[in-house]
Amino acid sequence: MVRGCDNSHYASQIRRMATMRRLQHAVAIAFLALTGGCGHTITDPAASLRDVSRSGSEHRLALQMLMERGATPNKADLDALQGLAYRPGYSEELRLQGLEYLIRVDRDAAAVTLRRRLPRVTDHEWLRALCAFVAEHDMTDLDEALVSSWGRPWTGDLPDAQRPEYQALLAMHGPGAPEAIVWKTFLGATRPSERGMRYRCWELLHRLGARDELIELVRASSEDASGDHPMLADLHAAAESFGTIPWNREEVLWIHKLAAPERQAFWASAEAACKDVPAERRADLEIRDLPVLAAAAAHRPALLQATRPELLAAVDRALINQRHYREQDPGFLPGQEIDHRLSTHRDRLTYGDLMALRMAQDALSSPEVRAHLFHFADRDVHDETTEYGGVIDLDHKGRFNVREFPPRMRVHDRRFEASQDMFDAGYTALFHFHYHAQKHRNFAHAGPGAGDMKYADNTRANCLVLTFVDENTMNVDYYRHDRVLVDLGVILRPSSGSPR
Repeated sequence: MVRGCDNSHYASQIRRMATMRRLQHAVAIAFLALTGGCGHTITDPAASLRDVSRSGSEHRLALQMLMERGATPNKADLDALQGLAYRPGYSEELRLQGLEYLIRVDRDAAAVTLRRRLPRVTDHEWLRALCAFVAEHDMTDLDEALVSSWGRPWTGDLPDAQRPEYQALLAMHGPGAPEAIVWKTFLGATRPSERGMRYRCWELLHRLGARDELIELVRASSEDASGDHPMLADLHAAAESFGTIPWNREEVLWIHKLAAPERQAFWASAEAACKDVPAERRADLEIRDLPVLAAAAAHRPALLQATRPELLAAVDRALINQRHYREQDPGFLPGQEIDHRLSTHRDRLTYGDLMALRMAQDALSSPEVRAHLFHFADRDVHDETTEYGGVIDLDHKGRFNVREFPPRMRVHDRRFEASQDMFDAGYTALFHFHYHAQKHRNFAHAGPGAGDMKYADNTRANCLVLTFVDENTMNVDYYRHDRVLVDLGVILRPSSGSPR
């Protein structure tokens, strides 16, 4: 997880910010005293402070009048002060001055407001100031609010060690504490209403790194926490049975589905297959590898015995003399296109990837599979309301099986919306697949586009996309999360007289 940060640096930085802020406040108050305010009569400071249409000078005067009353703030005063944390139209200086006052006169009201509002702040500069304010006042009761905010994406991909929420936790608790607080927050988020918090914590724990440590935490926490926790029992079972755990929300659901009673036989077969995987390969296993391992153990045992170099060489041999096509307008940002050659991704291909690639090449060599794929694709050509798709798996006799699924909704001819039925079948299938079959001569759109790669990132499934090159030829690409893409070449319609 995030290591090597010195909390004294952040604490001193926060103190400097606080000193500067107090100086700014003093200057602002002096200015009001010299100028007599803004020239407008304010009879109700709370109402004027809440009115975001007022000028900045009017807001400053209203706040000053409210602070000089001396009496305990009433409900209207508190609402005006609390609104400084989230209502638009205020300067950062005014917000912080008002919150400083609020925390002095009613710390509980300040804490309640920040607990509710801090995770919703989207303005980066205000979030930085607010997190520094929390740390300056040692508001450790807002740890969960900081974690909730930290778990949300940051536009621009700011490193986690530079996130203001992390720095606030570090300043209040010291090195190593932010990671421990995220884990504690995850364990404590057991209510149905805290589902979003659970997932944010889980994905944040992965962003922080040290996945091996996280697997051990899951194993160690099963007895004291899993009984009341909606996720932990299944996570523990996955760690024990497969030596791996989900990375994201979709994979958590995947494991939950695999743990259901109706899939006990699959779970047992995948667990047995994982135990046959050598230890040095087991560390790279992912949830998407489980169907491949179970299928190989039952019907392709030689794959389990092959070394990584042997699998890579077999994939490479099958690509000799293949024709390849690629998407001409994939929708990626300039400079972020993805190469489709095996050699480009060779070092990133895992043991599970190579087994999946060999399975795909084996399936595509079957005349029955190709006949089904072409028949399904022909129907897609004539349907201009959607793309078509489904899953590929093995039946109980070890034969490859193409399973068609209608889309969840029909959007347009260049989009396929996978249904829940397809996802349910895909949890034990080898591949999700869909077509680029808007017409028979569609080679300019061969390969996954940006939307397809986003689907792979979200689902973390093994995916195939098949694109018509001409009436009797389709290009096939394998892709998965994290921008891994391998063009498998072309397949020919069985009636055309060639197996590939």
